[in-house]
Amino acid sequence: MSRELHTVLEGLAFAEGPRWREDRLWFSDMHAHTVMTVTPEGQSEEVFSVPGRPSGLGWLPDGRLLVVSMVDRRLLRQEGEGLTLHADLSDLASFHCNDMVVDVQGGAYVGNFGFDLDAGETPVATDLIRVDPDGSARIVAEELRFPNGAVITPDGGTLIVGESFGGCLTAFDIQPKGDLTGRRVFAQLEGAVPDGICLDAEGAVWVASPVSNEMLRVREGGEVTERWPTGQMAIACMLGGADRRTLFVLVSDTTAPDEAVERRSGRILATRVDVPGAGLP
Repeated sequence: MSRELHTVLEGLAFAEGPRWREDRLWFSDMHAHTVMTVTPEGQSEEVFSVPGRPSGLGWLPDGRLLVVSMVDRRLLRQEGEGLTLHADLSDLASFHCNDMVVDVQGGAYVGNFGFDLDAGETPVATDLIRVDPDGSARIVAEELRFPNGAVITPDGGTLIVGESFGGCLTAFDIQPKGDLTGRRVFAQLEGAVPDGICLDAEGAVWVASPVSNEMLRVREGGEVTERWPTGQMAIACMLGGADRRTLFVLVSDTTAPDEAVERRSGRILATRVDVPGAGLP
C-alpha cells in the first residue's frame, strides 16, 4: 500500500519528537539545536534554542514545556521565555537521552541510548527513567534495547515504548505513583525498527521505521493493518489537526549530525487517516 503524502515543511536538519498542541505541530530540529512549531499550512517558528540537542517534548499540567536535552542528559523546563533545569539525569542515563512522553500529572518517561550509537559501539540494554513533576527522578524499567518513542493510553493505565534494537513495542501497566509493572510484548515487528510512535483511537500504534524507510500501523499482537514507504528514513510521527486525523511524518536522508546540518534534507509530511489520534502525547 502507498499513501499520498504532501510536504508541510522542508529544509530541516533533523526533525524529531513531534507533538500536537494549540493548533500547531511542535517538534525538535535536533541537529539544528532548536525547538520549533509549524501550522498545517506550513508557517514555522523557532521557539527555543537547546545547545545540548533537543529531543522529546511534553508539558506540565500548567502548560510549561518540558524538553529533553540529549547530550548533557538533562530535562529542561520552560520558565517565562527561557528554559531552566528540571532534572539532571546524568547519573541515571548511561548515554544520550532521547524521546519522552509526559503524563497528565506532569510525570515524564525518558529513554536513553545506552551506548554511543554514532561511534558504532556494540548495543547494550539500558533503563527507562521516570521524572516526577517536582523534578525527582528514578529508574522504572530496566533492560530495554534502545527505548525510543513512547505513548500512554487514554485511560492513563498503559505505557507503550518502542525498543529500536529489540524490533518491538513493549507495554507496561502504569501504577498510581508512576511505577511500571506487567511488562509484556505489545507487538513484535518484522523487518522494521521502531523510532517515533503515536496511538490512535482503536488502540493501534503508528510506527516510524527509519531502517526500512516506512510507516506501519500495528495492532496489539503484531497485526500490521497498513505498511507504506516514505521515500526517506521515517523518524517520527504524530496524529494531529483539528480532528486528529492528520498523520504527520518526519523524515530525513541522514542521522549524522554534521551531514544533517549541511544537507538540510529533513521534511515534515502529512496524510489523512480514518482513525483519529488518542492518548498521549
